[in-house]
Amino acid sequence: MTYEELRVSMLHGFNTFDTYSVLSHVLMPEGFAIKVGFKHRVDQSVLRNSLIGRFGEQEEHIKPGMRTVDGAYTELELEYRGARLSVRSAATEHDQVILVEPLNDECRKLVLYMECGFLWNFPGAAYVREDCVEGIAENGTKIRAYLTNSDTRELHLGSMGAVRVSDINEPAAISTGLARSVAEVREIIEAARVRAEESTKSYGKLSEAYSAMRTGYAWNTIYEPENCRLCSPVSRIWNINWGGYVLFDWDTFFCALMAAPESREIAYANAFGILHEVTDHGFIPNFGGSAGYKSFDRSQPPVGSMTFRELYRRFGERWILEESFDTLLSWNRWFEKARMQADGTLCWGSNYEESPFDRFDSGNHQAAMYESGLDNSPMYDDIPYDESTGLMKMADVGLTGLYCMDCEALADIARILGRPERDEIEARGRRADAGMQTLWDEEFGFFCNRNEVTGELSHRIGPTNFYAAFCPSVTAEQNERVCRHYFNPEEFHGEFVIPTIARNDPAYPDQMYWRGRIWAPTNFLAYLAFRRMGAKEVCADLAKRSEALFLQEWRAHGHIHENYSGDDGWGCPNPRSDKFYHWGGLLSLIALIEEGYVPAPEQPLE
Repeated sequence: MTYEELRVSMLHGFNTFDTYSVLSHVLMPEGFAIKVGFKHRVDQSVLRNSLIGRFGEQEEHIKPGMRTVDGAYTELELEYRGARLSVRSAATEHDQVILVEPLNDECRKLVLYMECGFLWNFPGAAYVREDCVEGIAENGTKIRAYLTNSDTRELHLGSMGAVRVSDINEPAAISTGLARSVAEVREIIEAARVRAEESTKSYGKLSEAYSAMRTGYAWNTIYEPENCRLCSPVSRIWNINWGGYVLFDWDTFFCALMAAPESREIAYANAFGILHEVTDHGFIPNFGGSAGYKSFDRSQPPVGSMTFRELYRRFGERWILEESFDTLLSWNRWFEKARMQADGTLCWGSNYEESPFDRFDSGNHQAAMYESGLDNSPMYDDIPYDESTGLMKMADVGLTGLYCMDCEALADIARILGRPERDEIEARGRRADAGMQTLWDEEFGFFCNRNEVTGELSHRIGPTNFYAAFCPSVTAEQNERVCRHYFNPEEFHGEFVIPTIARNDPAYPDQMYWRGRIWAPTNFLAYLAFRRMGAKEVCADLAKRSEALFLQEWRAHGHIHENYSGDDGWGCPNPRSDKFYHWGGLLSLIALIEEGYVPAPEQPLE
């Protein structure tokens, strides 16, 4: 197989492929969409596009429930202007059913409408018939969509598709192919729900955490029309704010790892999706978005080689390594050329590039912080930026450790493929490994970032300091002393872990973004580092607390947050924490690795 063959094979059947609404079910490859919307009879507002995670009081609020990746089953509860509804769906290869049920009397103030049409300029036409809406695609496919107890009386919806409407003071059902009753649709959906539940039972006590993780990336998997592909951006709200879609570097690679236990196809689609955003300089950018918009000045944490190696470990398909190796190699070489210092340590940076896009900083201190992924971390406060080199003048433990991990994983791939570049990759890894030892603070018992102007080691510490364990020269004694910092309640330990700056740091009380809040990706990478140490007690503790953190807000609100409070573990109500950002599911993935449901990356590759 090739990626191109995979891409085409994934474009089939009904699913929630339209990024603009989770209540839009699209049949591929035709592009025929059935969108569910609502009009309020009193204030005359129209809810055309429904998204998970809105902040406004007058906007819709959605609590997602269990769903499958392939769209065979979805469920959510929607609240809009006081009305509460349940919306569930089931899909097969060619047919879709949707059941909308009122949950309170306020629903009497709503009109439900079904709008049908073709998205993304796909050729076709939709017609209102006497009892349905009929779509006719260019390939001759005909799709008929029925809505129970419906008519065409409502004309003031602002819609451009073919519409039928129905009252919602009682359950309403949508079906394709055949006109089905509410009872018939409910029976189909109940059977799909049972199958969805059964699909998680093999995860035992972690079935809830697994199901929630799956729900997160599944709702955020969309069709991206510029490149005619499926991918899983971090959240639909981010897509819309970025003009249609945006893929971030480590976010998307990590989504591939989360998807792997469920869907080989979605895992591959995301790993290759971000890989194909590679710049002309040979690095994977911080982000790649619509209309060719990407960060030409900077990259982000190098986790791609590890991701492809782990996908190979699970699926054993050599072609994914053959298609990815050259790009992963160019990225690895770029980090040495652009970010490595003479002693082998690496610094985050940003090299100014002329770009038609000027939305974000380039070639300055803030842009270098963006490359780290830790956009406003206190670790980087007052660290000078060198315009001549494009580097933030701090030898970074986290980046140096991640680069060692990247070299190890890429060397594994080179060995499997029999590529001669293995020697040069391993040599670069040895340079970074040697550099890490220059960051050891013997008195403090920790690997510390170093200010390259003053030469001082910094005691402003976060979970990235634990990444030193990815370097093979780190000794058992050093690891033992490092673990003490994890269990120190003045620094990192507590009911909720791991805050992104130590609790005794003056910036910790800020609790804003990377200033003291807890982030799933840093927990995940720290967990992998602890596994490299063989720190079983730390791993068990971190896995238990990560799962509990993840499930707390999932159970309460159906949220999967971008980040969480270091004090109480809640994502809400912080305005800089997206409520449905898929990488929050990494907290679940930690527990799945700990319990043996997912292969451990530190194990030798056969």
